[in-house]
Amino acid sequence: MKSNSSSSSSSSASANLNPNSNITLNHGAGGRQMQKFINKIIVDKLKNGILERLDDCAVLALENKKRIAMTTDSYVVSPIFFDGGDIGKLAVCGTVNDLSTSGAKPLALSLAFILEEGISLDTIEKIVSSIATTALEAGIKIVTGDTKVVERGKCDQIYINTCGIGLIDDDIHISSYNAKKDDLVFITGPIGNHEIAMLKARKLLDFNFSTISDVAPLNTKVQTLLNKTKKINVIKDPTRGGLASALNEIAEHSNCEIYLFENQIPVDLDVQAVCEIVGLDPLYLANEGKLIIIADPSAKDAIYEIFKDAKHIGHIKNLHHDIIKNTNNKKCGVYLETTSAGIRKIGVLETTQLPRIC
Repeated sequence: MKSNSSSSSSSSASANLNPNSNITLNHGAGGRQMQKFINKIIVDKLKNGILERLDDCAVLALENKKRIAMTTDSYVVSPIFFDGGDIGKLAVCGTVNDLSTSGAKPLALSLAFILEEGISLDTIEKIVSSIATTALEAGIKIVTGDTKVVERGKCDQIYINTCGIGLIDDDIHISSYNAKKDDLVFITGPIGNHEIAMLKARKLLDFNFSTISDVAPLNTKVQTLLNKTKKINVIKDPTRGGLASALNEIAEHSNCEIYLFENQIPVDLDVQAVCEIVGLDPLYLANEGKLIIIADPSAKDAIYEIFKDAKHIGHIKNLHHDIIKNTNNKKCGVYLETTSAGIRKIGVLETTQLPRIC
């Protein structure tokens, strides 16, 4: 169960759950309100020792002591076709990338459609063809599925739900809880392209820019990396809530301080320009083809070899395993070393920047 511009300066009181209130778009944005909703409404009632870890996929031990990874996701992106991809490609990539955050080798995928009455068969065929092409690229099989049709107006053309399973080798131990002091923090390429591509696809700006979505399956590269080094401690995909929210989740899970170098965080010029015009923060923009990798310094060369656009953007400075979680004096968090030599704390996303991006 995944919880991943609003800046961190907004009052956290707005994120408090009122049992008499209703769901808003902020509850699905990947930020603080979503985290509180998932923890208070869902996890507290269903916790079982696995669910409450809230990694991007669950790791399950089998009777033979082998481990499998399992993840599920739903895709409601609008529009369903955009520069760089479509809802079908997004569904496969999102699922295999979540499996890869545990170091798992994706094995099988379920695929369920909710279709709106009136959607054209040609549209569905294009989406299924895209799914087939992406699954082949990722090396994963679609093995089961389901189709439901709802009345016109009850769904926005098509929604997709997936469930993926993968196998984890015995010597792989990757989790958002495993960051270690002096580990290096990497991002595998420029951030924010997917969310800006969705803004472009919705024609919300009246000028041209070239940004396309970065949506891509990354599992093959992750497996190649793990064949070269086992010194990888954390992998996470910074989707909803972006780089900042994903790193805050890692900092909370690992009880650590993460320090970032502002001048090392890669942002394409078009993305930076759009952010400056409309007031968005690239740190909170969604990505669908990038990974955060936290690793021992000895893994640096291997990461650069496999992920050609990877950048070293920070490090793990301190661990605080002696501090009880969820207390006010907890020091864990994400800190940005700015280009002006200052330090500022980076919080999680407070309110949605652009809804329905995945």
